[in-house]
Amino acid sequence: MLETGQQIDDEPGDLMQFSRRKLLASAASLSVGLAIPALARAEESDDFWNVFKKNNQIKNVDQAGNTATAKSLVETIEPILSFDTAYNLEAAIANYEAFVQARGTWDLPSRDTYGLKLGASRKAAAQLKRRLMINGDMTLEKKINEDFDAKLDAAVRLFQARHGLVINGQVDEATFYALSVPADYRLNQLRLNAQRIQQWASSLSDRYVVVNIPAATIEAVEASQVVQRHNAVVGKVDRATPILNSKVHQVKFNPFWTVPKSIIQKDLVRYMREDPEYLTKFNIRIFDGKGTEVPPTTIDWVSEGAPDDAVRYTFRQDPGGENSMGHCKIDFYNPYDVYLHDTPQKALFGENARFHSSGCVRVDQIGTLVSWLLRDNGGWDDPTVEATFASNESMNVALKVQVPLHTTYITAWANRQGTVSFRDDVYNYDAQGKITFEDV
Repeated sequence: MLETGQQIDDEPGDLMQFSRRKLLASAASLSVGLAIPALARAEESDDFWNVFKKNNQIKNVDQAGNTATAKSLVETIEPILSFDTAYNLEAAIANYEAFVQARGTWDLPSRDTYGLKLGASRKAAAQLKRRLMINGDMTLEKKINEDFDAKLDAAVRLFQARHGLVINGQVDEATFYALSVPADYRLNQLRLNAQRIQQWASSLSDRYVVVNIPAATIEAVEASQVVQRHNAVVGKVDRATPILNSKVHQVKFNPFWTVPKSIIQKDLVRYMREDPEYLTKFNIRIFDGKGTEVPPTTIDWVSEGAPDDAVRYTFRQDPGGENSMGHCKIDFYNPYDVYLHDTPQKALFGENARFHSSGCVRVDQIGTLVSWLLRDNGGWDDPTVEATFASNESMNVALKVQVPLHTTYITAWANRQGTVSFRDDVYNYDAQGKITFEDV
């Protein structure tokens, strides 16, 4: 049964204190002492042929097809940042307001929900079905059984896609957390982001790039449609990617990387203490104030004052596969010394929470974005870009037509199909009720 009569508070400062850290701590404990797997219980209670039938049903589920369908419902051609999205959000807000007013909230997951996956059969699966029907991830049914069947697999995958999670059809830790967020919290996210998008949308042109920080994604938009979408890695909580409007003006192929002072102080000295060969392994060379290269052994890495001493030198990484910017850097105007760039750490693009950088934005499949940005320069198609990457030759190319870029903070949005997406409040701006940003 749904909870009713819950008091709803519209103040964002109160609603946004939901803590993922607390929830994950409790979720982690659920991995111990879980119920016996459904199949084992089935063998005790069902006859052999029922178990055999269930195994065949599991094998026949098109999990890849369920994932593809989930993605298609979320990754539409509609930009996250647009007046259309603002309009779609208003419709979503009306639906959530009606639900919250009538029901208060939805049932939160029980401990038995954690770990559910295809083939399980227990009461928690029926409860999960009811919840996902409320969210619109599953069609309404009068009779609800306790089997984690093909329909529930598809619904869980859609829920995961809407929340930017790895789509595996299982109620893993991240999915359990997302299911545990109350309805009034989600409603307040919708309200905040409707106002943010209205503000940003007024500055949009026909062609632009959007970095949505909470989603850690990038959209290349033209004529009100997304023409490219990329996973990204954005700034850590303590080294946030700045929110701003700017223009992309230059692409640097196979760049040298000059290590910022903040990274020298916070990271590089620590790495050298742990591994004295670190700089050599990653082709980072040291230059003094006169431009003369000096060996790493001339620098004090151990004493308390080492971080302050090290920043007197310039640390520069040579182009190549190990370069921290990979094969490409995309420059846009800003006072923070941040930029878009490639990376040798491709595995990070497959994570749920892609908040690892020191403020810059790493771009998956950056070559296709580069060719789109340079199209007015002529001759920069995808094969040419990839060939230039492979050459390791350093080259700076100024854009003949500079492309607007917006780094944004959108934690909730909706498309015209009615699919509503949410992301975590990674920088705590929702908790602050923050709508406007200095540079926007």
